[in-house]
Amino acid sequence: MTILNSQTSEYIYTCTHGLEERSLCALEQRALFGEEADSLIKSTRNIDPSRSPFIKGRLSILFSGKSVQEIAKQVHQLELDDQTFKVLYIKINDLSNDLKIEYAEQRIIEKEIGWNIVGKAKMKNPDILFGIVPFKGQWYFGTYQESESVWLRHMKKPQEYSTAISTRLARAVVNIAVPDPSGVRVIDPCCGIGTVLVEALSMGIHIVGSDRNPLVVKGSRENITYFNYDGRVEVKDIAEVEGHYDAAIIDMPYNIASLATPEEQFTIIKHARRIANRVVILTIEDIDEVILMAGFTIVDRCAAHKGLKELFSRQVIVCE
Repeated sequence: MTILNSQTSEYIYTCTHGLEERSLCALEQRALFGEEADSLIKSTRNIDPSRSPFIKGRLSILFSGKSVQEIAKQVHQLELDDQTFKVLYIKINDLSNDLKIEYAEQRIIEKEIGWNIVGKAKMKNPDILFGIVPFKGQWYFGTYQESESVWLRHMKKPQEYSTAISTRLARAVVNIAVPDPSGVRVIDPCCGIGTVLVEALSMGIHIVGSDRNPLVVKGSRENITYFNYDGRVEVKDIAEVEGHYDAAIIDMPYNIASLATPEEQFTIIKHARRIANRVVILTIEDIDEVILMAGFTIVDRCAAHKGLKELFSRQVIVCE
């Protein structure tokens, strides 16, 4: 195809989340895009939609206009060669009643655009998926890439740990810690059975792990190998970690199985500050004072819930 997203500089991301995930989703959006929204985000940042558990897809904008008819007049510029295509009206869940477009009208819009594209339409498994969506008084058309829920494949591991965070939370936390992975070195120095490591490695992020418990390190290595990723995990206390990293992710290891003293918490966070510029801490306790004592500034945060009826929630705290 001659005119495609190689020249695209703007994207629209479609997002969705449950009520209990609103806070976590908003924090991830602020990290990735610098803003938050319920359903649609327009950005110049090119992010693989499969990175996020909350992004449904990414529209790489090719044309825009005040109406569907304006879009229809532009799409004839596309040269698809022998490639098949499909046009998809991108559904938005939270539009007010006066802005909602019903199913029948959505199909009419798809057909109107499709009739004006020079090429062969194919409803199942087309070579190219196009999308069209209204946003802030404009209509946008482009290639649409649907998200793949990679994190779902990681839910069943050979080694499990009752207090480990969910793969969905882990994936969001990795995005919060590492919005742009280009050239970034990351560490999880209290990695447990490797939930964060698996998610980061699946995104191609350069991350290493360590833990002072040999049994969980063994489990972490087994989980990483099970999913055919290549990652280094060492038996090492955070106090023994050397080198410097762009980011660290720490799920406080004492906050469920047993209560850590403020001194133990301070030791972990103090060493985190020593080895990393940016640290994302997960905790169910109020440790703001300890974080500040270690010399960090809290730059953002959210509460992460497993469900609406969950008795406790983890805090996700971004420190620099």
